[in-house]
Amino acid sequence: MSDDVQPTVAEVRAAVEAFKAALDRHLDAIENRTGGEDPVVYAAFEALASAAEVYDELLYERYDEVTPFEVPAGDTVEYAGPEEPETVSVLIRRDYTIVEPDRLFAQARRADEGDDTEGDSVNAAIGVIFGEYEPDEIAQRHKEFGLEEGDSTLWVTAVEPAEPGEWLDAPFDQADPQLVVCRFDVSAVFDDELSVLDPD
Repeated sequence: MSDDVQPTVAEVRAAVEAFKAALDRHLDAIENRTGGEDPVVYAAFEALASAAEVYDELLYERYDEVTPFEVPAGDTVEYAGPEEPETVSVLIRRDYTIVEPDRLFAQARRADEGDDTEGDSVNAAIGVIFGEYEPDEIAQRHKEFGLEEGDSTLWVTAVEPAEPGEWLDAPFDQADPQLVVCRFDVSAVFDDELSVLDPD
């Protein structure tokens, strides 16, 4: 790139100030999150990623230097659904590792009014817990159930209206990425990639 089209020092400075402001907004959103899939946190993450990319590009163009930040990005799929869908479907996946089985069993017995949970098998305890509590409540209280959060994703997809019971035999077969209106991802990958900003 020739010197006459390089970004100015002021433009680089403005980009780094915008990046720092995006960092503050991202942390503020996390500190005030309202749940595991808070759209405010997601929006702040996207804004931070965009600000970091702009700063990195201008820094390279002006000074031939780069930042150590790399925001993970999956393959983007272009939306191919209707502009105004008549019906939407919400698809949620949350992964958990069972780290304290005794805590899981205790909560299952409590929910099952003290009855033995089929010999305290993990499968039976999981069935009791997820039968008694809403998934969002389990996500918020996962440690109480002896669970450790893994990745999670929420997709809102455009779908055709369905009759009652029509898709229950294969509820996830029509998860088409091209029909996703919006999605919200939570993953330790994001924390790991951004941890360079705050090693502590």
